[in-house]
Amino acid sequence: MALPAPSASTAALVTGASSGIGADLARDLAGRGHHVVLVARRADRLEALATELRDAHGVRAETVACDLTDPEATAALPGRVEALGLTVDILINNAGYGSAGQFVDLDKASETAMVRLNCEAVVALTGAYAPALAERRSGAILIVASSAGMQPIPGQATYGATKAFALSFAEALHAELSHLGVAVSALCPGPIDTEFAQRAGLGDAFDKVPSFASVSSAECARAGIEGLVRNKRVVVPGLPIRAMAVAGRHTPRAVLLPLMKRFYPV
Repeated sequence: MALPAPSASTAALVTGASSGIGADLARDLAGRGHHVVLVARRADRLEALATELRDAHGVRAETVACDLTDPEATAALPGRVEALGLTVDILINNAGYGSAGQFVDLDKASETAMVRLNCEAVVALTGAYAPALAERRSGAILIVASSAGMQPIPGQATYGATKAFALSFAEALHAELSHLGVAVSALCPGPIDTEFAQRAGLGDAFDKVPSFASVSSAECARAGIEGLVRNKRVVVPGLPIRAMAVAGRHTPRAVLLPLMKRFYPV
């Protein structure tokens, strides 16, 4: 199952496109000839990326500044995209953020907003576009989850839970939509050197990741799109992270949780 062929009237919608994996996912899709609609809060960064993609690949690159933690703004997004005269045939649900620390010490408003962005916005946008993709029997949906979603993580309780939701949601949709010609994949990266660590309050924790286990943002994005092309249910970039993900999913929690609590850098 391949991605839909690029056309003058269709585009890939990429959320969280202002930096990191989201920006590299947009670069990969534009390099394949797809028009893109870039969505994030930071309009200046979106415009810079849009200019880069137009110049490099000759594609149409539109920007929509939108705060997806706001349910009303999320609900209005499909209409704003439709007004651009573009039909979304590839949906990239990438926007998200994390936090680090003991849950009782974290800002509860931020934790709740994380759930809205990492979970509710994913469901809302998928709900806005999946029915039309299924009706056309063509399209693709990539949901950026995380290897953190494959086991509970003391010190990142809310983040790990939101990514477990994203992973479960994507896997179920894969089973529901594949026979209708719609590819659905969950991208589950491990530690990636992006702005995520600073936003999450992890400091220099990612600097301690061994080089053999490190995957760049561009490599992660490429793996995600290639996995979507093949309609892989779950994509985990990097062999060491895949091994850790398998262990995280299958190690008994009574064994796993004390170890993670002991060695986790928060």
